[in-house]
Amino acid sequence: MRIAVSGSIANDHLMTFPGRFSDQLVADQLHTVSLSFLVDALEIRRGGVGANIAFGMGQLGARPVLVGAAGEDFEEYRAWLERHGVDTASVRISEVLHTARFVCTTDADHNQIGSFYTGAMSEARHIELQHVADRVGRLDLVCISADDPEGMIRHTEECRTRGIPFAADYSQQIARMDGEGIRELTEGATYLFSNEYEKELIETKTGWSDEDILKKVGTRVTTLGKKGARIDRLGEAPIHVECPQEKVKAEPTGVGDAFRAGFLSGLSWGVSLERAAQIGCMLATLVIETVGTQEYELKRVHFVERFTGAYGEAAAEEIRAHLPA
Repeated sequence: MRIAVSGSIANDHLMTFPGRFSDQLVADQLHTVSLSFLVDALEIRRGGVGANIAFGMGQLGARPVLVGAAGEDFEEYRAWLERHGVDTASVRISEVLHTARFVCTTDADHNQIGSFYTGAMSEARHIELQHVADRVGRLDLVCISADDPEGMIRHTEECRTRGIPFAADYSQQIARMDGEGIRELTEGATYLFSNEYEKELIETKTGWSDEDILKKVGTRVTTLGKKGARIDRLGEAPIHVECPQEKVKAEPTGVGDAFRAGFLSGLSWGVSLERAAQIGCMLATLVIETVGTQEYELKRVHFVERFTGAYGEAAAEEIRAHLPA
């Protein structure tokens, strides 16, 4: 499969607060919150939902096509992604805006407070997927991840119009979207990705029940944190996949993106949905063990060894041949 990933491209500024956010919040004063946290560490990393997913897929040898917008400061980032197996030729470079920026603080319980500056990301709406398809020959699936909202709508509409299968993955953007916008981005999706909280928010904002949504999408994939992931399809028994045991919880940013990268790579290899979710959970585990969304190193022997320990030799044998040497 030839898979394109549209989504944000950003630089992450990740900070660590040694206390707990909950200890700093006064219940009857939440309407006038004014807080400042003295942090212990600052890490500046490459990030952005689209770039994170594409990086993970590149690590797994899936050769994804990254679709998004960045600033003139993107060249070093571009070289990094290309070295790790990502096709970046469809990234639009803004002449006036810097690459987007994510600023996030994580507390001792791994809760997070973050802000996102869109920058050049706002120009993603000017990218036409047909031009991408013409350049690479075809697109078998487009994962439409969190990005410029107008760009997400345009890409969704173009996929529906041109008959290109797409995955709806609006994640962080769901907070600013109303029910109509969510319905527009969901209807007809081949895959719908969300975490547990986003799943409930989707149903609340759209007024659709879980069954209603399953009638409108092909496959619903819900990540469950440390409990793994669940796959639902209308009229079929749910598939639940556990997460491998992590060696250490270093930093959770980008874990969801890694799951999507693994899952989409599994689809590109033609393995079962269960196996694709297992690949996603394994890659997510590597990310939570690392500070930064693209700082993990995927070594074939190590990956297979961890995968075998979590899911068994038969499952590992299925994916072994697809992994890059």
